[in-house]
Amino acid sequence: MPTKQEQRAATMAKLIAVARAQFAEHGYAHAATEQIVQLAGVTRGALYHYFDSKEGLFRAVVAEIQRDLAQRIISATESISDPWQQLLVGCRAFLSASLDRDIQRIGLLDGPAILGWEAWRKLDAENSMRLLESSIQQLADSGIIAPASVVAATHLLSGAMNEAVLWIAQAAEPQQALDATIAVLEQLLSGLRQN
Repeated sequence: MPTKQEQRAATMAKLIAVARAQFAEHGYAHAATEQIVQLAGVTRGALYHYFDSKEGLFRAVVAEIQRDLAQRIISATESISDPWQQLLVGCRAFLSASLDRDIQRIGLLDGPAILGWEAWRKLDAENSMRLLESSIQQLADSGIIAPASVVAATHLLSGAMNEAVLWIAQAAEPQQALDATIAVLEQLLSGLRQN
C-alpha cells in the first residue's frame, strides 16, 4: 500500500502529465480544468488542493519543462570532455528543443505571458541559463574565451537563443530556421574564441 506521500506525488505527477498534454494541445487559455481532472482521474478538489489554481498547475508544468530542457542539455553534453564542444552541443540541444510542440507552446509562448516575465525568467535562470553560465565560466577559466563579463555574456547569449527559439517555433520551415540559427550561433561564438 502506497504511503500518503507516495500517493500525493503520484497524483501530482499525473495532473502535471495530463495538464502538460492539454496545455500543449490547446494552449493555456483553452485548456479546461474539467478535462484535465477527468483525464487524470482525480477530482477538481485534488487539483486545487495540490496546485491552488489553474495557473499554479501551469507553473508546475512550465517548471517541469524547464527541468526537462536542462536535462536534455546535460544528456547531450555529459560525455563530451572538450569545454568548447560542450558549449556548442549544449546550445544546439537548447535550440533543437524549440521543435517540440510542448516546449514551443508552453515553455516559450504561454509561459512568459501567463506567469509573467520575471517568474518565467527565474525558472529559465535556474535551469538552462545556469548551465550556459557554467559552460561560459569554464571556458573563461580555461582561457579559451575572454569575455568582458561572464554574466553579461551569459545573458546576451541566453537572450539571443530565447529569441531565436521563438522565431524557429513560428517559422514556416522550422527545421531550416533551426539549421540557420545554429550556423549563425556558431559564427557568433567563434568570435569569442581566443585561439
